[in-house]
Amino acid sequence: MKIDPNSKADLSAQIAAAIRDSIISGALIVDARLPSEAELAETLNVSRSTVREALKRLAAQSLIRTQRGAFGGAFVNRLSYEDAYGQHITTSTLLLGMNDVAFDTACEARFALERACADLSAQRRTADHLATMRVEALRQGQPGLSDEAFCASDVAFHRALVDGADNPVMSYQLAGAVEAMQPLMNMITFTARNRAEIVRLHSEIADAVEAREGAAVAEALTELETYTKTLAQSVFEHRARAAEAAKSV
Repeated sequence: MKIDPNSKADLSAQIAAAIRDSIISGALIVDARLPSEAELAETLNVSRSTVREALKRLAAQSLIRTQRGAFGGAFVNRLSYEDAYGQHITTSTLLLGMNDVAFDTACEARFALERACADLSAQRRTADHLATMRVEALRQGQPGLSDEAFCASDVAFHRALVDGADNPVMSYQLAGAVEAMQPLMNMITFTARNRAEIVRLHSEIADAVEAREGAAVAEALTELETYTKTLAQSVFEHRARAAEAAKSV
């Protein structure tokens, strides 16, 4: 493990990166005990506080866990897909928000990824997944449902569809698409959307999932994608007209 004391990068960040690379490469295996703070500080010629900060960074990423007691210390953690969901969603949200990704680009990616689950979800979904989709579609049709609640229900519906594929890798990959991209899309389209139309499309998707017809699921998702893009276009055109009118005042 090496760090560059002359680098402009923070020393604790360098140490964290070096340990993370060792975990990723397999040099440090799951449940392996890391050297103590004192040992790391002596080996790397840094202060114990610098080492402690590096370990905090790794713990925040769920890469290590700490245990107290005579046999305690810092150990390589077994990262679960569930533990990684939150980080993935946060990263996806920031990436989309900070880089001004075009709406059509995000929409295309989100639905292409979700369609990849269509066949598997139709064949593998459980009764619970289907029940969740039915309940959320019903909730979305309730009068007086707030935009925030509708958005949360929308996410829950598509989360059930994705998880119905019974593939944790796909569920992880789509966490960003469903739980990061979709709320951002809803923020743009909520003023123009017709909830009844979304409920209709969601019901079609649920019907196809129940019938175990993957092609029909994908077809309904494509229709939902087209509807979403049309909504966004109308919103952008309205904003452009409003901005032009404001300039002329």
